Amino acid sequence: MTSGGVEDEKNRSVATDYQHQQPPPHPQPFQGVSNYPPPQQQHQPPPPGYPQPAQPYVSGYAVNGVTEHDRLPCCGIGIGWLLFILGFFFGAIPWYIGFFLFLFSRNPRERPGYIACAIGAVIATIFIVIGAVRGSGVWS
Repeated sequence: MTSGGVEDEKNRSVATDYQHQQPPPHPQPFQGVSNYPPPQQQHQPPPPGYPQPAQPYVSGYAVNGVTEHDRLPCCGIGIGWLLFILGFFFGAIPWYIGFFLFLFSRNPRERPGYIACAIGAVIATIFIVIGAVRGSGVWS
């Protein structure tokens, strides 16, 4: 029995000695040679979530970094969207006009309306061809 008690004391002393040891220090990362100048600190933006500085006010519309100060024609909706709306009333002819304007347009603000006209012109052409083929009796 005495030998069992001595072994328990040895085990305890080993466990307590291990708990009191300090972990080895971690090596410091390489900082460069001592005679080389430190890198220049560049201004970094604040991390997301913090208030950002206010942007300078730009009058007009900012499109691709270029400011546009004039309004679009036709009540501000543009010629492309006006032609798209008129295409429902005048049998898709304005859509074809909008499609050809799309091919030669340089104004990026007018392009969405011209693209809508081009899509409408393609769909109208499909319906016109299907209607012409059905009406001729070729498939019956």
